[in-house]
Amino acid sequence: MDQVNSFQGRRIVLGVCGGIAAYKAIELCRQLVDAGAFVSVVMTESSKEFVGEATFSALSSEAVWSSLFAEQDPIPHTRLGQAADLIVVAPATARLISAYATGYSHDLLTNVLLATRAPVVICPAMHTEMWEHPAVQDNLKILSQRGVHVVDPEEGRLAGGDIGSGRLAGTERVLEAMRGVLSSSTPSGEVRGDEILEPSASGLHGLNVLVTAGGTREPIDPVRYIGNRSSGKQGHALAEEALARGAAVTLVTTTQIATSPAITCVSVDTAQEMHDAVMSRSATADGIVMAAAVADFAPSQIATEKLKKSDGAPMLEMHPTIDILAALGSCKPNGQTLVGFAAETQDVRENAERKLKDKQADILVVNDVAAPGVGFEFETNEVAILCAASEDRFVPLTDKRSVAAVVLDVVVSTRSAQEPVPSSGE
Repeated sequence: MDQVNSFQGRRIVLGVCGGIAAYKAIELCRQLVDAGAFVSVVMTESSKEFVGEATFSALSSEAVWSSLFAEQDPIPHTRLGQAADLIVVAPATARLISAYATGYSHDLLTNVLLATRAPVVICPAMHTEMWEHPAVQDNLKILSQRGVHVVDPEEGRLAGGDIGSGRLAGTERVLEAMRGVLSSSTPSGEVRGDEILEPSASGLHGLNVLVTAGGTREPIDPVRYIGNRSSGKQGHALAEEALARGAAVTLVTTTQIATSPAITCVSVDTAQEMHDAVMSRSATADGIVMAAAVADFAPSQIATEKLKKSDGAPMLEMHPTIDILAALGSCKPNGQTLVGFAAETQDVRENAERKLKDKQADILVVNDVAAPGVGFEFETNEVAILCAASEDRFVPLTDKRSVAAVVLDVVVSTRSAQEPVPSSGE
């Protein structure tokens, strides 16, 4: 099985421990991302003495994780452990091996290892004397008996100029071991909110998916604009999830959030710019997910110079912006799946049902942004997913990546239902 087919669409957690071989994990991370994997890097505090966080954040699929109390996720070890298809620790130090074997969860990485049911590959790296110590070997035997896959180190030059066993296995050996493990396992189930879901179907391999994200900004003068509170996090989560499932992803966004290198990003500011960017690419898209919060109105006149407070409050004349979702629905080609988003504060269900019908969308994702922890600027979301041709879904409050996974599950099932059934001719 080749590398691309092995890792395409897989979620890999790469654990990096504090040893001189930590720099070699950079190349492992790069190759996994290039092969289509969604790579989350978990660094121990000691590893930062050898490699900087910025290096892995730039190369991996999301910002580095290192704290049990990360601001972007209240329970990072649970999310990372449950979502992973495979966890690889390279390099794995004697300390990590001991903690993992005894269940000593003293940092984020050991907590992730204890909170997963995904297969685990560890790649020890240390000086020869440590590698050969009975305590280390006993701990490795314990882990092997529990089903952990160990990639033994190689002989060669070690830190300080010593020669012997303990050198981190070469990147290709590590990748080969990971391929073997993945070929004999299936993606793990995930827990989202209070609901245990079955593993998500991929269904997006080879498809072109267009996603929009962020809130548009309609200028008043060179320094002021009319906008909204959308952070773009949900749209970016959808783009990353679509990429992890094998799609070719184009993201039209107003934000500066870092994205995976494999995603084609188009930066826009205004509703008109977003309309032009989306419509010019819509014909070749198999799926369009309009997660952006597009302004409904824009100033009719834009001042060429900064408006002065001393001149008094300006009288703004507004005009409606172009309805991008409606425009897409009116010219939607056969085989294309159109997903709209709606942020509501009252009559949520009624407004969503009307929008689903009026915009001619296949799916409408709606949230009540007046509810605590939901929607704009939060790391979490709670949505109802309305479908034109199937049963609706509800996703309780959870992280936005998990919401994205359920939305794309519905996209996949919708597309499957729309596929023509071959006739059984004579």
